[in-house]
Amino acid sequence: MKKVFVKSYGCQMNVYDAERMADMLATEGYSETKAMEEADLVILNTCHIREKAAEKVYSELGRVRELKKEREASGQETKVVVAGCVAQAEGKEILRRAPAVDVVVGPQNYHNLPALLNKSRSERVVDTEFPIEDKFDHLPAPSKARTRSRGVSAFLTIQEGCDKFCTFCVVPYTRGAEVSRPVAKILDEALRLADAGVRELTLIGQNVNAYHGEGPDGSVWSLGRLLHRLAEVPGIARLRYTTSHPRDMDDELIAAHRDLPAVMPYLHLPVQSGSDRILDVMNRKHTGDEYRRLIERIRKAQPRLALSSDFIVGFPGETDAEFEETMRLVADVGFASSFSFKYSPRPGTPAAEIDAQVPEPVKAERLARLQNLLEIQRQAFNHGTVGQTLDVLLEKPGRHPGQMAGKSPYLQAVQIETDRHAVGEIVTVRITQAGSNSLFGEWVGPGSQVAA
Repeated sequence: MKKVFVKSYGCQMNVYDAERMADMLATEGYSETKAMEEADLVILNTCHIREKAAEKVYSELGRVRELKKEREASGQETKVVVAGCVAQAEGKEILRRAPAVDVVVGPQNYHNLPALLNKSRSERVVDTEFPIEDKFDHLPAPSKARTRSRGVSAFLTIQEGCDKFCTFCVVPYTRGAEVSRPVAKILDEALRLADAGVRELTLIGQNVNAYHGEGPDGSVWSLGRLLHRLAEVPGIARLRYTTSHPRDMDDELIAAHRDLPAVMPYLHLPVQSGSDRILDVMNRKHTGDEYRRLIERIRKAQPRLALSSDFIVGFPGETDAEFEETMRLVADVGFASSFSFKYSPRPGTPAAEIDAQVPEPVKAERLARLQNLLEIQRQAFNHGTVGQTLDVLLEKPGRHPGQMAGKSPYLQAVQIETDRHAVGEIVTVRITQAGSNSLFGEWVGPGSQVAA
């Protein structure tokens, strides 16, 4: 049997896409391997959000080139595919810079991989057109065994693309316009996942809370309505969604946080900056105070809510005072976890054309200050759970014999001492200690289960 090695970079969407590529190639006679050295087919599923992510791909392709030469010398063929957003953005440039690459395929076209691989026997191939047909209609469902091997938590793509056109972001150009999958197809996939033992679904999309899919009755469903339906799927105990935009947090979605026990009290809602002027230049179409008021509304609906966010420091033209506005917003809102980055220009985006680029040393100093504050908040949140009882979804054996590892409702890693429970169970745990990256606790009883 032929072997395929898939390496993904970047977001959860790429993790999901990588799994679906592997599922599709299984029907073509490929088995997955974690060792690139033994792979007949190497796929790099790429991310183009930041400059370093793209450069990592070219660096990895240098290693792949040497591996391909070594295998060819021993009479073994290796096909190399670059997929994902770097593929979509750079297309033929990848073929020029990386002679070892056989196929370049965008994120909307990977259902064509078998045909592209066949075509690559005679020529190097690029497929980055935005197709008319829905790729999901062409992707085979994974076997129950393959789904089970991936664990009790799963990603489920419900939406792709983005229409917001933030001036720093390449997503509208690499993933295209916002498209939502029909409710029936999402429900079918959720039922298959639940039947294979999945207990937690994370609904994903580039702008997932802009979901507007066709319902069974032909009407347009919002994300809030979809969450209500998915909460009824037997076996599914937890629902999450990411990544969202503040402009798309409507009343129905906020109410779902209040009314559905299955919706976890954890929300990733990127704000990017606390400065109204910078937010305007970013084309975010919200202000810092509008974000604050939105968080107040959501917390009123779900007082247990923990927040995560994204921040960019050193956006072109950002002054010291404007950076301090971001620091004030972080202090005002309080976050359980966050992602923060120095601005990096992406070719083809409006922000890359702004003359007033912030010097790297200034960006580095601002990022260090912001990350220090965010880390203080993260540690405070984690330590604040000591003494609390939390429901924990058990996902795998722990690091040591007699331990199980799982996730809290707030996505925290939790280790408990137990030899009486199995993967997939939800148990109530009293948190006894907070480490730097994990919580530790003791079992106190069965966890609450969402009624099917």
